[in-house]
Amino acid sequence: MDRIFTDFSRAQEYGSGALLSRTLLPFADAQDPDRLVAFYTGTNKFNVTSDIHSQILYNPYAGYRVSKSEAEAWVEVYVAYWRAIGEILVAEDAIAKGNNQDNDAAAADWGAVYGLWKDMSNALIRGYTTGQFQAWTVPCLYVAGRYLRIFAIKADEQIARMGGDQMNYDSGYGDDVMANLGNNEKLEDAARVINRIFTLCISDRAPLEESRKWGIYYTTNLLFKTYFRLNSISLSKNIIRALTASQTDMPPLEGFPKSHIVTFKYYVGVIHFLEEEYVKAEEHLLSALELCHRSALKNRELILMYLIPAHLITSRTLPSSALLAPYPHLQTLFGPISACIKRGDLAGFDAALTAGEDEFVKRRIYLTLERGRDIALRNLFRKVFLVSGSHEPSKEGEESTRRTRIPVNEFAAAMKLAGGAADDLEDDEVECLLANLIYKNFMKGYISRERSMVVLSKGGVAFPGTGV
Repeated sequence: MDRIFTDFSRAQEYGSGALLSRTLLPFADAQDPDRLVAFYTGTNKFNVTSDIHSQILYNPYAGYRVSKSEAEAWVEVYVAYWRAIGEILVAEDAIAKGNNQDNDAAAADWGAVYGLWKDMSNALIRGYTTGQFQAWTVPCLYVAGRYLRIFAIKADEQIARMGGDQMNYDSGYGDDVMANLGNNEKLEDAARVINRIFTLCISDRAPLEESRKWGIYYTTNLLFKTYFRLNSISLSKNIIRALTASQTDMPPLEGFPKSHIVTFKYYVGVIHFLEEEYVKAEEHLLSALELCHRSALKNRELILMYLIPAHLITSRTLPSSALLAPYPHLQTLFGPISACIKRGDLAGFDAALTAGEDEFVKRRIYLTLERGRDIALRNLFRKVFLVSGSHEPSKEGEESTRRTRIPVNEFAAAMKLAGGAADDLEDDEVECLLANLIYKNFMKGYISRERSMVVLSKGGVAFPGTGV
């Protein structure tokens, strides 16, 4: 127990929120593997309150003394932490035994762990609400909120397994975008507690240098992760509106840690993407990619998973092989689609979309990528235009001009050859596709139905953005 409270005293002496938050971690690090066991066995349920009270107020190694009222608030937090650690150690022991016996380790009660960790989180919130804890201690809220969410997921998954509904657990934000539609009672409860932490940070009226608002984006990101997993995207938009309304009282975004900014911009970008606001989505995702460290390949891959489809819609351009090279998974998903779009290979595009369908649907990008078929069709029709030939010059010295009047049946023949249409494709259907491309500005021209002819614009603007 002395080890944790020695660090507690040092953190108080130097005003180190990071060091203080490490005293509340629910796991022991490699440098001190027995920390939690020593902490829990250093007292018992009858003496825990008095022992922790003595450690906080009368630690002989302390170079800084907290006030009595603040000490009482910290005692409440660490007593709740001690109880939670006891249940965590039981759960870890059950898992170790379960792994050795090849069973489900049902004795690990993650519901109990979640409940006790929630008690500790609420004790922390009370300490800030009553004004006992200073703003530099906000990293303690990060630890409380982060592991509250993780324990809630574990508890819900355990309940689901007992009911026969298998769910996967992953605390990374990539899988949070793929909604979990199982029983999420604990996670919904955790979301309410994390929302209280968010309110605690955003409503602080202290001067910025002493404000809890410096914890707002970490807490916001926790809420995003939680709401995405609960498939409650609308609640995420409420958080964005609250942040927008408080911008005048907020520190500048550039002043926050880069990790907070990257995660925030990623989630905001995905929210806009799901709302089909692709320009805004591209803006936030591109910013996240530029700020994301080059060695963080997993995070960069997650950003590109949405940035590539958004860019395809906004600029009608494809990812380069150099961009995809460091990400084999993205190469597998987007490489064949990009190649087929470039070639105007409709059958290949449909096959590539089908091959990645499971992943695309989970990531909620399938419908967006499906719109890439229009670009593939544009490229196919562009080839028809290029091979349609030129008019001979009427006078000597004049240059030949490309033929701009093309029969509809030539486009139909191209679609059949590309595998994008049945043999009985009618001209009316092809005219409908052509009209759709003209309306979306993939082509410039008009359709002469009397002559069953497509009349394309002259001057290199028949297919905007392609130089043709």
